[in-house]
Amino acid sequence: MDTKNSMPDQKFIFGGIQVVANQMDTMLERELKEHNLTTKQWLLTVVVANTFDHDPTIKEVAKGMGSSHQNVKQVALKLEQKGFVVMEKDPHDARITRIKLTDAVASFGKASQQKSVLFTEKLFKGLSAEEMAMTRSTLEKLLANLAEMDQESK
Repeated sequence: MDTKNSMPDQKFIFGGIQVVANQMDTMLERELKEHNLTTKQWLLTVVVANTFDHDPTIKEVAKGMGSSHQNVKQVALKLEQKGFVVMEKDPHDARITRIKLTDAVASFGKASQQKSVLFTEKLFKGLSAEEMAMTRSTLEKLLANLAEMDQESK
């Protein structure tokens, strides 16, 4: 079935993003299982490691993950039990909890780096630099639109 020509682009892209996300989640869950991690737990460590140059607050991580404060706190608590993060009260404001990655995250990164590189290469196989740049630009615009929609609904 030629889905590209049988449905409008907006519908195809909307559905395609959902399918890609589900398939990636399924494949990542399978790979992460051997490390006793879920994709949400893994994503939290990736966001903290790659988005911040400080130990971020739960609120900052929630924004970076596009998730709720409560959800991120639950994921972080599980990661703390597994030794991947430490949750500490801010020394200047006890109402704020910061998430700090432990050495276990770096060890996991080293152990899984080769598989990660291979997965990424296979996923993006055949995409040109121009296509990658266009996809990035499109995703940035979709994320901005979603943030705007979220603000309007509050």
